Amino acid sequence: MTSPVSIITGFLGSGKTTLINALVRHPSMAGSAVIVNEFGETGVDHLLIEHLDEATMLVGAGCLCCEVREDVVVAIMRLLDRRPPDHILIETSGLADPAPLVHTLLHDERINRQVAVAGIVATVDAQAGDRPFETQRECLRQAAIADTIILTKTDLAPGTGRLEARLRALNGEARILSSPVMPESILRHAPDPSTWIHARSSTQHDSTITSLSLATHRALEAASLMHWIERLIARQGDLLLRFKGIVDLLGSDVPIVINGVGHVFHPLSRLAAWPRGTRGSRIVLIGHHLDTVAIEAGFSRLTNSSEHRFPLPDAGIAGQLSAGRTSGSSSSPVSDVTTAPFA
Repeated sequence: MTSPVSIITGFLGSGKTTLINALVRHPSMAGSAVIVNEFGETGVDHLLIEHLDEATMLVGAGCLCCEVREDVVVAIMRLLDRRPPDHILIETSGLADPAPLVHTLLHDERINRQVAVAGIVATVDAQAGDRPFETQRECLRQAAIADTIILTKTDLAPGTGRLEARLRALNGEARILSSPVMPESILRHAPDPSTWIHARSSTQHDSTITSLSLATHRALEAASLMHWIERLIARQGDLLLRFKGIVDLLGSDVPIVINGVGHVFHPLSRLAAWPRGTRGSRIVLIGHHLDTVAIEAGFSRLTNSSEHRFPLPDAGIAGQLSAGRTSGSSSSPVSDVTTAPFA
């Protein structure tokens, strides 16, 4: 049994703790655990969690994007040793980039078989509007890689239209909800990667953030796709915040889901069927000043040379996939699941 982990991120004062309190008060979250990270020598946020008990832990002082990740692993191990929680909520510091935490959850061998990333939830202060995005890079990164964006303090905001437009330009594939929200609407929600195939195809810009959508109706050869992804991460991984997609692979009758954060590529997974009879590949990339010309050129070479076979390397991303890390099978690079662990 694996415990789902939801990462609750958002800039300082955006309402993360308020959201967690609303979630843990719900009867369906009775078996949940909470891990709180604060930036500073004295932590107080964990004292504001009404669910405070032995399943509420404070890690700090520091930021989850650096030295505190080891503390998070230890905290999760302690929780798992007692009794695997029904759900683990990790509240990040308002200054944290969630991407390295996702990397830790996926790749730390002490916990990665016992927990599964259920999603990244970002809170955005509707009263502050889009002003923080002009000066705080963290805001952009948090919203850019989120699966779900929660608008908080909407009762104090005269309108959210401009803010929502900014968020959709930044991350058009995320769901945008307004608080209050029910736990099942964000934690029990199974992401639907099939919606990615209908994502916009134009390149969008928000300050330093680029969102690029690539599409083709040609079936792709698996090893060639892995080669392209490895080159993309090697060359632009430092700039890449999030990439995800649904692809048509040669030899597969069902769509294949790819997704990752930064340098981290998650093992492939299958959907049950093509959505509404639509077949084709669509990959969405979000990052800082991405070299879109080079990316589009590389993708064009990929789609025009599917007959060319790149050998799968022994190590790295493709090596992990060919080892069948998620399915336990050594015969296929694709895990036999119906949905991606996180959208």
